[in-house]
Amino acid sequence: MKKWDAVVVGSGPNGLSAAVALARAGRSVKVIEGQPTLGGGARTLPLTLPGFQHDLCSAIHPMAAASPFFQELELRKLGVEFVHSPFAFVHPLRGERAAILERGVEATAARLGADEKAWLRVMRPLVRDFEVLKQFMFNPVTKPPLGAPIAAANFGLKALQSAFWFAEENFETEEAKALLAGCAAHSFSALTNPLTNAFGLLLAVAGQAVGWPLVRGGSQKIIDALVALLLRNGGEIERDRPIHSLGELPDAKVVLFDTHAHVVERICGEALPGWYRALLRNFKRAPGVFKLDYALSGPMPWLAEASRHAATLHLGGRLPEIAESEARLARGELPERPYVLVAQQSLFDDTRAPSGQHTLWAYCHVPNGSDVDATREIELQLERYAPGFQKLVLAKTAKRTSHMEAMNAAYVGGDISGGAVEGLQIFMRPAAGFSYATPNPKLLICSSSTPPGPAVHGMCGYWAAQAALQRL
Repeated sequence: MKKWDAVVVGSGPNGLSAAVALARAGRSVKVIEGQPTLGGGARTLPLTLPGFQHDLCSAIHPMAAASPFFQELELRKLGVEFVHSPFAFVHPLRGERAAILERGVEATAARLGADEKAWLRVMRPLVRDFEVLKQFMFNPVTKPPLGAPIAAANFGLKALQSAFWFAEENFETEEAKALLAGCAAHSFSALTNPLTNAFGLLLAVAGQAVGWPLVRGGSQKIIDALVALLLRNGGEIERDRPIHSLGELPDAKVVLFDTHAHVVERICGEALPGWYRALLRNFKRAPGVFKLDYALSGPMPWLAEASRHAATLHLGGRLPEIAESEARLARGELPERPYVLVAQQSLFDDTRAPSGQHTLWAYCHVPNGSDVDATREIELQLERYAPGFQKLVLAKTAKRTSHMEAMNAAYVGGDISGGAVEGLQIFMRPAAGFSYATPNPKLLICSSSTPPGPAVHGMCGYWAAQAALQRL
């Protein structure tokens, strides 16, 4: 029986990126996926009606557009086409009012009235130094930004703060505060927590530097491109084979896990020392998600005209409303008016739905492991900003945290982040002193439980592959 240089468990963007990096380095690699389809959270499936294509989880890709590894791979030559809506994202407020993030810092600032100068003061240096910020985004903590200490310090001092207080101290208008709050809420953390401003700034800056694009044909196209590269470089893939223990794996010099740290602990068992297994068990999970997918007979009737020109919307109202929503989540409660992330890809990608019809993708944060049905809460928010939208609904599907985990075993308790991204756990993933390597020289982790954390960028896999190559 063949002995592989590396076996990768899981075919999400990070697992496939690790496999591609190893295969390109001349190593023999096999990827094993527990589901019948490849891609983890970056799959695209017909979840509602024939002809409607829905992104299973990840849908909008600023981090993929900025990823150094994806740029090196030239995914565009393999069919990955990033599509930009006129606005990077829109944050509806009351009635027809909305905050708009454009792909350009001056254009965004020009819409902010009294906060135009403040926005430029905060954002223009960060957008200018985006290449330095990409090192914060995509490097592990052991590889800090080099060569631009002033730019690094400018970002670092702002990033340490909470998003709530930074917005309150630097901006006057509801619009500017909402733009930052909507980005910071992607952290799944209370906005008064330190370091939440890092998320607000990085995502807002990315939107103004590279945009918040979708992928024509669905997020699956990123996976298809990585699979093509892996096969071209001699790798192999086995689908529909769940792994529950190390004994089920083929012989390999190293094994990389594109799974949640808690799943690594369960699968590896006594192959890892007890003290390290305890660290993995204590790795804090992020909240989960409750997700709705809609097939619609027409476009959403948003009150704010700007909302019809963006693939991504942040629903949740003003900064205090979003802060209250995420604070209740941190207390283990389901918010009455949750922060809702919305994607309407079919407005800008005609492959997603039959002519004249549309898809809508929406999720809210829920406590980890809670199997609550948040349909009512999400739809109240949708009705708040697009009254009468339910007349357009042809079909819908709902995914609770248990459904998310059933479709992707890495989403423990509905945690799509690979573990909470807050406090020191932002940097020390999954444990202090251990990022990709484990105490067992044969076993490594390449998932978003490692730095730089969640999003479709492949960099967790890339860095894990570098660690594996050192061991090989």
